[in-house]
Amino acid sequence: METFPVVNMEMLNTEKRAATLEKIKDACENWGFFEVINHGISHELLDTVERFTKEHYKKCMEQGFKEMVASKGLEAVQTEINDLDWESTFFLKHLPVSNISEVPDLEDDYRKIMKGFAAKLEKLAEQLLDLLCENLGLGQGYLKKVFYGSKGPTFGTKVSNYPPCPKPDLIKGLRAHTDAGGIILLFQDDKVSGLQLLKDGKWIDVPPMRHSIVINLGDQLEVITNGKYKSVEHRVIAQTDGNRMSLASFYNPGSDAVIYPAPELLEKEEKKNTVIYPKFVFEDYMKLYAGLKFQAKEPRFEAMKTVETAVNLGPIVTA
Repeated sequence: METFPVVNMEMLNTEKRAATLEKIKDACENWGFFEVINHGISHELLDTVERFTKEHYKKCMEQGFKEMVASKGLEAVQTEINDLDWESTFFLKHLPVSNISEVPDLEDDYRKIMKGFAAKLEKLAEQLLDLLCENLGLGQGYLKKVFYGSKGPTFGTKVSNYPPCPKPDLIKGLRAHTDAGGIILLFQDDKVSGLQLLKDGKWIDVPPMRHSIVINLGDQLEVITNGKYKSVEHRVIAQTDGNRMSLASFYNPGSDAVIYPAPELLEKEEKKNTVIYPKFVFEDYMKLYAGLKFQAKEPRFEAMKTVETAVNLGPIVTA
């Protein structure tokens, strides 16, 4: 059986750089997911984020979740539920403007920790985008520049808890979907599993690993690479015991960024009649995605072709 790809970022500074880049390339082409260790975010910071997140759920969200479950009669369901997820969430926005100071019920220390954590994740996301550029043969900074739009990227964190579920066969923690955006960085519980990705028609567990960050690619990177890299369907299976913590941070294009296949990559395509992905404004894609998140991505791409943006595209200047 194939092993889930784990990338040791420290190896990029050694004679194993080429092999490490190759591992990332293979993961992007064949998995859409990989896990990074020695990524530059301290274990102490990760442990603190985890502690505050779990305490906040217990203190501020657990009771509300139990009341929601009771009000909908979810503990007694007999048939599969397809219109909701067994999760308790809140959202933090970091870029272009942070909302961390406005989110209710967060302790000041938690706000401060999450600001620091977001800054580290932003740096890691940009480092990874440059590694992808290197593997793709695009100029350094190309992806960051495409994502930038006029106001910079959109960056935010979905903080989720997946409490114990009495009927995990009937209610998903999170229904199967691909992510709409750019590159996603996930800090997940290392004791309670549940995240799975679809590979070659089979659901495969993403292994919980202490102090790692799970990386996955969103729909926008599939478009920019013209399908060379793929966004991959994934889901969360609820567990009967144990509360699973998940902090998914989405480094996405700015709302007015124009997304389209990189011309350099199209020039390299050897096959004739290659399917070319559409060109669109990211915000328009997100409006479409909002209603179709849990459906296949291909019709979304087709729909965007019918509204292709007539935008004058100058060359992307890279460093």
